Amino acid sequence: MKRYGFLSIALAAALAIGCNSKDHTTAANPPAGGAVGTAGSEDHNVSNGDKDFVKDIATANIAEVELGRMAQDRAVNPDVKKFAQMMVDDHTKANESLTTLASQHNIPVPSAMDDKHNDLREKLAAKTGPDFDRDYIDAMVDGHKDVLDKIGSRVDKDTLDKWKTQTHDPVTGKKVETKVEAIAILPEKSDNPVTMSINEWAANAYPTVSAHLDEAKKLQDAVKKRMTN
Repeated sequence: MKRYGFLSIALAAALAIGCNSKDHTTAANPPAGGAVGTAGSEDHNVSNGDKDFVKDIATANIAEVELGRMAQDRAVNPDVKKFAQMMVDDHTKANESLTTLASQHNIPVPSAMDDKHNDLREKLAAKTGPDFDRDYIDAMVDGHKDVLDKIGSRVDKDTLDKWKTQTHDPVTGKKVETKVEAIAILPEKSDNPVTMSINEWAANAYPTVSAHLDEAKKLQDAVKKRMTN
């Protein structure tokens, strides 16, 4: 859990690249998680798939922040608290970045959690002590798996496979320390400029979301061991 600061910096740097692509116009960051969209007709290049992706990822970002704040108050394991702080910091930045990108194409962004995540928050609110730590981390593992699958569908499969080979053990799937810089993950190509810009965002975000999942899995094992000892 020593690389929380690095992960936060990496996320900010990676997402800044996606938002400053040459295909984008410069836009001021609106409030994180706020509904966006300027007056006028919607960009006709925006597909339903692009809208759904933005909605799903923004909703997940909002949930990670809200649940992270809850975990900062309720968790008893100091490592869980540190992880929760990382979730608040990194997913706030991620949602600001995604919101900026969405606003450039008049794609609406949700401003609150959906029913699924509200139910999860209520479930966690009923837990205390180690039981809260366990259920929170379990939710973080499941949530990041889902987000990683969605983001992974937007990136080039060849470079993603090479990146996984360099950064994760092919047998266990666990993260390994690399002595050389990992290969860059490229976005899936698209002739639609809106789709391409979203794919670029996804490619830049993928390594950090993967790192979050790795850390959550480590914590999941550690928390379960503490509860059985």
